[in-house]
Amino acid sequence: MSATAPEAHDVELIEKLRDAHTRLRREIGKVIIGQEQVVDELLMAIFCRSHALLMGVPGLAKTLMVSTLAQSLDLSFKRIQFTPDLMPSDITGSEVIQDDPATRQRMFKFLSGPIFANIVLADEINRTPPKTQAALLEAMQERKCSVGGEDHAMRNPFFVLATQNPIEQEGTYPLPEAQLDRFLFLIKVDYPTDAEEEQIMRIGTSDVKTQISPVLNAEDIITLQGVVRRVPVSDKVFAFAKRITRLSRPGTPEAAEFASRWLTWGAGPRASMNLILAAKANAVLRGSNHVAGDDVVAVAMPILRHRLLLNFAAQSEGVTVEEVVRQLIRTAAKTA
Repeated sequence: MSATAPEAHDVELIEKLRDAHTRLRREIGKVIIGQEQVVDELLMAIFCRSHALLMGVPGLAKTLMVSTLAQSLDLSFKRIQFTPDLMPSDITGSEVIQDDPATRQRMFKFLSGPIFANIVLADEINRTPPKTQAALLEAMQERKCSVGGEDHAMRNPFFVLATQNPIEQEGTYPLPEAQLDRFLFLIKVDYPTDAEEEQIMRIGTSDVKTQISPVLNAEDIITLQGVVRRVPVSDKVFAFAKRITRLSRPGTPEAAEFASRWLTWGAGPRASMNLILAAKANAVLRGSNHVAGDDVVAVAMPILRHRLLLNFAAQSEGVTVEEVVRQLIRTAAKTA
């Protein structure tokens, strides 16, 4: 069955999203030099109403990238620096006792924490203990947090954009797989090119002040998130995305031979759904009104790299997660 064409109203909104994408790239590019793919993946996560985890060595402007993105989207922004002594209440907020000036009675009042922002930067998320990570997990998945027996809803839209340092192991608490799975993308931030680094040096050592102009507000983003979900997808593309994930599951009849040899476990159904959802966003940003197999391929790496667990055999052979993902894509394409 072929994908149905989007309605006229959605076509107009899709054009608006493409125009917004171009303007967002331009505004963010005033501060962030290069890293176009990283910026695109961050924007896709936002338009998919999801969260993203950025991984890279210190000094690659991960924090600056997220704060600049928040400015260009005209959203409230809070940064939480994760440390080993950070408590859940430091993130969610807490109840305090206050005196009512009229009745002179004491009562509890909830003082909200930094989690109650549209964009929350969880800086060095793996440096805080599991108890604090769990408080963030509830907000990410349920979009609410429980304090004093009461539920407090997050702002809408709400995104957690976290950073993690891959080379620092002392004093860190690796994220549990359940929390990693809540992130749509694991985005790897690489070093800049030679020309980009020189431009960064020149801009970063000058006294030029850069003004970021907001491109979208909260209401615009919520509308465009709905448009992304309505982008049509053919049965063939659904089958292709499903094959990729089902090939990755060792010990199952459909698993690829190399997956059973190299993986402890593969991607679950959330990965299958995210492949389609992110492919919709990728299709729109590249200028198409429907999803193709190439869109699934384009988003497969950041979606799957944190959902596949290598076993000892793979590590001893020097096999990387990225290599496994590439083989999954090739195998799925051959059996299409």
